[in-house]
Amino acid sequence: MDCDGVLTDGRITLLADGDEQKTFHVRDGQGIVLFQSAGFETGIISGRASSATERRGRELGMTYVRQNVKDKLAAFKEIIVQATVSADECAYIGDDIGDISIMENIGFAIAVADAAEQTKQAAHYVTARNGGRGAVREAIDLILKAQSII
Repeated sequence: MDCDGVLTDGRITLLADGDEQKTFHVRDGQGIVLFQSAGFETGIISGRASSATERRGRELGMTYVRQNVKDKLAAFKEIIVQATVSADECAYIGDDIGDISIMENIGFAIAVADAAEQTKQAAHYVTARNGGRGAVREAIDLILKAQSII
């Protein structure tokens, strides 16, 4: 998944020390934990880098956290090789045009409700919830229900 605009509402507060402050939704985090406990791996591919993203990924036990990525599709391809899965076995949730390259090459492409229009058009599913407001949990619940896990 992307981070800014997906796990967060897309707003970034720049701090005096050069870092950033972000706000994450607790239900998205709980969904990620549930997803992982069902045997799935999760990760973030972000065009930005921040200690908040690194910390959140670590807190949730995410397998893959790639930051400051200029070519998201290349990063995704590296991850699926490492995970020994095909792109068709993966889902990705994004919000903006930088996510479309992955969405066009994945089994299940998801856009958050407030995503850019082009991103929504590239998606197989558009959430009812906005990024940073439970959209990730909604997508996870959908996948887990389709797999008869919940």
